[in-house]
Amino acid sequence: MKLATLKDGSRDGKLVVVNDQLTYCTEATHIAPTLQAALDDWDQVAPKLELLAESLLHQAVPTIRFHEHDALSPLPRAYQWADGSAYVNHVELVRKARGAKMPESFWTDPLMYQGGSDTFLAPRDPIRMRDEAYGIDMEGEVAVVTGDVPMGISAEAARDTIRLVMLVNDVSLRGLIPGELGKGFGFFQSKPSSAFSPVAVTPAVLGDTWKDGKLHLPLSVDLNGEPFGRANAGIDMTFDFGQLIAHAAKTRNLAAGTIVGSGTVSNKLEGGPGKALTDGGAGYSCIAEIRMIETINDGEARTPFLKFGDTVRIEMLDGDGHSIFGAIEQTVEKA
Repeated sequence: MKLATLKDGSRDGKLVVVNDQLTYCTEATHIAPTLQAALDDWDQVAPKLELLAESLLHQAVPTIRFHEHDALSPLPRAYQWADGSAYVNHVELVRKARGAKMPESFWTDPLMYQGGSDTFLAPRDPIRMRDEAYGIDMEGEVAVVTGDVPMGISAEAARDTIRLVMLVNDVSLRGLIPGELGKGFGFFQSKPSSAFSPVAVTPAVLGDTWKDGKLHLPLSVDLNGEPFGRANAGIDMTFDFGQLIAHAAKTRNLAAGTIVGSGTVSNKLEGGPGKALTDGGAGYSCIAEIRMIETINDGEARTPFLKFGDTVRIEMLDGDGHSIFGAIEQTVEKA
């Protein structure tokens, strides 16, 4: 089942069920007005939405064309957005580039930050920033949406709380991060609103590519129409989503509608840092990573962060080359 939230002039939009090809949809507001309402009563609502999806397949319900530009993020705002850093290769590179040794605990205890979730960008909305000097960067990631999660849950049980899967562009302002981390209180200004894919899907839609709490498909990241990254989200993911959810729920219950991110998708190559697509590697899901490798290899970073007018596209295709979640496509604009 594929779900989306269409713009209707309200803050939370209206819930629709979308067909597998992302060409048509049907309103689901008679079942649940919003995606959050559906998640709040998932056990009762999900079977009804599945029946609606079946009716949509057979064109037995009224349909309208589905346009990704008309979609908000599936959850336009959420009770909680917790982003992990499951690809420890990425973390290791960040620290190595600035000459810092990575603690061994990073391989066994996930990193996670709590981001702002009161406003998410629509997947085709621009990224508006006041200053390029902030170091504007994209971060291509996978995210899951949970049902209610009890405190102290095991990683295995946590996998069963995953209701939906989607993509995310976790926008980062690299120029502001060092100063904020230096205060010892974590990210705030350096992590503005994120954007999520037009469509969120149930794990069942993903078939064999969803296993062990990981999505085993390449994540396509393009910059200004050119391929930038094709890292496989199922490779080099040190912590699966069950582990990330259990980590978040160690000392608190998580409410239905909590979003948990994977962190920047990152692949190694032959045991070492990843390489650009043009050099036979899987490329990168953020600019910071290629800058880290440039710094390690050459002593300085050459690739610039995003400038006004740059366009980022993040998408994931199935084995037949069809878009699963629709595309996040955003142009950087001056606020």
